[in-house]
Amino acid sequence: MAKPNYSFEKRQKEIAKKRKQEKKQKRKQGIQNEPPAENQKGSE
Repeated sequence: MAKPNYSFEKRQKEIAKKRKQEKKQKRKQGIQNEPPAENQKGSE
């Protein structure tokens, strides 16, 4: 039985985490650039 490659799993997890943070940061920047009235429509 082959042993698991933990370093590969760890790297994949780090990449996913980094993508999620970048996506969140872009979303926050988009919210800051839009007027508040438009944000209320999207949140309901």
